[in-house]
Amino acid sequence: MRACDARTAYTVHMFPESLFSVVVTVIEVIGVCVVVIGFGIAAVLATRALRRGAGGKVAYQTLRTTIGGSILLGLEVFVAADIIHTLSAPSFEDAAVLGLIVLIRTVLSMSIQIEIEGTLPWRRAMLTSGGEVVAKAISREASAPR
Repeated sequence: MRACDARTAYTVHMFPESLFSVVVTVIEVIGVCVVVIGFGIAAVLATRALRRGAGGKVAYQTLRTTIGGSILLGLEVFVAADIIHTLSAPSFEDAAVLGLIVLIRTVLSMSIQIEIEGTLPWRRAMLTSGGEVVAKAISREASAPR
């Protein structure tokens, strides 16, 4: 009877951890898809800019901006996955690792955003997320003459 109780307690205890693990994996896959799809969108937008005769400089800027935006959006999704992973089995070590990961990704995001916009984040009137950068590139492409 004791073995059955121990097995039941183990199964009940492990269910939330395995559920969190599945959720984290799904969110990480979504992050990868965001980056990969963003690269595809960037390639299509840059190709269309070249085809309509906008020039290589415009095509390159479109490519660079859209890739940067998709990377920023993907980083935001990965941070969400890391937070959920840490909540699934909280410990001081996990929290410290999460803090370091968030710090590194924040610095990386700021660097990419500075590269895209050409200005420091605190000098912008409004903050722009990675999704907004990609949306603006798609909007510009849709409104461009064909």
